[in-house]
Amino acid sequence: MAIHWYPGHMYKASKEMNELLPLINVVVEVIDARLPHSSSNPMIAQLAADKPNIKILTKADLADPATTELWQRWFEQERGAMTMALNLKTEEPGAALIDLINTLYPQREGRNTLVLVSGIPNVGKSTLINSLAGRQVAKTGNEPAVTKGQQRINLRNGIMLLDTPGILWPKID
Repeated sequence: MAIHWYPGHMYKASKEMNELLPLINVVVEVIDARLPHSSSNPMIAQLAADKPNIKILTKADLADPATTELWQRWFEQERGAMTMALNLKTEEPGAALIDLINTLYPQREGRNTLVLVSGIPNVGKSTLINSLAGRQVAKTGNEPAVTKGQQRINLRNGIMLLDTPGILWPKID
């Protein structure tokens, strides 16, 4: 039996993501290290199948390190994604993540690399963006739907981040 539900703001966000996909150079999906499979949105994987892909496992300090490493290997081998496990409260992912983005999609002269930051609600998308920007540019909170619409954040280093609201998948089997 399939359950059909889907809030309007998630429908709008996924539609906008789909429309922008041809312009996107790299997709970063933020997932929770405590439940990597359950917090990875299959719809995002489907939308970004032909794009360079990075999975950021946040809240790594709250997950078992050995299990997190196994999940990283699985995402890299089975899904073709690059991975990083982070604790965004104590780690600054800036240089390492920027280097990884530039490795997957080398910067073009005079053009920003457009990076889609996506994931389900409350996995740390806005916290990651704030860390990369070095300042508070995206609202964060302990409840879902703090990010209401897409916004672009220019890191001024040749990378433009596209912050998106958290989206779940529309059909749960």
